[in-house]
Amino acid sequence: MTITSAHNEKLKEIRKLNARRRERERAGRFVAEGEDLLAAADAAGWHPVTRLCSEGSGLPGEAVVPELLAGASELGSGTRAMAVYEVRWVPAAVGPLCVYLHGVSDPGNVGTVLRGAQAFGASCVALGPGSADPYGPKAVRASMGSIFNVPVVAVESVAELPGVTVALAADADIALGELWTSMGSIDLWRDKERAITVLIGAEREGLPQEIVAAADHVAQIPTAIHSLNAAMAATVALYELTTRHLGAGT
Repeated sequence: MTITSAHNEKLKEIRKLNARRRERERAGRFVAEGEDLLAAADAAGWHPVTRLCSEGSGLPGEAVVPELLAGASELGSGTRAMAVYEVRWVPAAVGPLCVYLHGVSDPGNVGTVLRGAQAFGASCVALGPGSADPYGPKAVRASMGSIFNVPVVAVESVAELPGVTVALAADADIALGELWTSMGSIDLWRDKERAITVLIGAEREGLPQEIVAAADHVAQIPTAIHSLNAAMAATVALYELTTRHLGAGT
C-alpha cells in the first residue's frame, strides 16, 4: 500500500533522523537520499531498515505519495528514493593509511574527506572531538556513497591512531612532498607495520598546538594562500602519499 499520510511513522522517523544528530546517535540510524546513494549502499552490501520510493517511480521500496516524500527530504529539489540504514562505527582506527579529523565541524568537508579517502585507498577516517557527524545528511551527500565504503571511527585522543602521525600545519618548516621523500619509499599495502595517519584540523583554527607537538612529523602544503579547507588538504595529502611518493597499488 502507498503511504498517504505525513504522520506515517516511517516518514516521522526520517524527519527526526535528518534533523538531529542526537536522534541519529540514540537510534543508531541515518538516512541516505537519492538513487545514486542507495545504489552505492546496495553495491557495498548495506541493507536498509526502511526503503521508500516515490509512487509511480518504478523504483524498489515502499511507495509514498511524491509530495510527502519531498516533504521528508533534505534535498531542495526533493527525491525519488530514500532509505534508513544502521550506522557503522569500527571499534578502532586501522592502518596502513588513516585520516584523522580534529574539530572539522563542516559536514560537507567531512563527507568530501570520506570521498577522497575512498579514492586513494585510505583504510579509515578517524573523527576527533568537535568534528561533524559523518552520518548527518550533508556529510552523507558529500561523501557521494563513500560513507558505505570507508570505515569510520570516533576517537578521543591521537594516542588511539595507528602508525606514524603526520600533522598538517600551515607554519610547518617542511613541505609535505619533502617529508614523504625524507621518510623513504613505503609501500603501505605491503609494509603494514609502517602505517601512517595524517592529522588535519579545521581551516580557520587548524590543529591544536598540543596535537601538533605530539605528532611524529609536522608538514605544510605550500600554497599561495594561508590555508586550505580540510577536504582539500586531505585530498592533496592522500594524493602526495599514495600516488606521488608511495606508488599506491603497485
